[in-house]
Amino acid sequence: MPVAELRGVAKHYGPIQALRGIDLTIEPGELLALLGPNGAGKTTAVRILLGLAAPTEGTATVFGHDPSSQNAKLRRGALLQVAKVPETLRVREHIELFSSYYRKPLPIAETIAAAGLTGIEKRLFGELSGGQKQRVLFALAICGNPDLLFLDEPTVGLDVEARRALWARIRAFTARGGSVLLTTHYLDEADALANRVAVLNHGRIVAEGTPAQIKSRTRSDGLEDAFLSIMRDTQEVA
Repeated sequence: MPVAELRGVAKHYGPIQALRGIDLTIEPGELLALLGPNGAGKTTAVRILLGLAAPTEGTATVFGHDPSSQNAKLRRGALLQVAKVPETLRVREHIELFSSYYRKPLPIAETIAAAGLTGIEKRLFGELSGGQKQRVLFALAICGNPDLLFLDEPTVGLDVEARRALWARIRAFTARGGSVLLTTHYLDEADALANRVAVLNHGRIVAEGTPAQIKSRTRSDGLEDAFLSIMRDTQEVA
């Protein structure tokens, strides 16, 4: 059974068709990168899988359950681009608070180590650098011991060193059998991390496969060139 699945999912906001009958699966232990230009429907797909929006047509499941169900929520974590937490709490306090929401969270020390926060757990969140804050948000996403992670632009604003460090922690999560849905505008990030890529444009999946397959399809050396080629080939005809 897929970890998460969209089957024939469409989502309309009045006259706007954000998604147009897409099929998408996330398999156990894989990292799926969902790519597309702004307005392609990525955020809508993620919101549906998080249970924050309902499809207009089709079905969405997470671990075989409705995405908004308690069963689904307790087995997934999310690091969203717009996430904010109080700056006056200490790192450890944030982790302890979020961990209390789950039935079987990771030990606090394990979460701190997995997120690379050892040595700064007593510092106030507001005193941290951008990269450190992002590591705290990653810790909050994994502290519940999830089987599925949603990562929405997880490395925006990070320097190269901080990005690579977060990549290593994402790889460690999937190496333990976790599944990840990643949305990113950094095509090198998708190329480095993803087992599989799905490209959305105008609410439809226009390409899907491993990074190597996507590049081979367009005879491109890099995923960025392949992505741009697919965008040119799939422009919607008015």
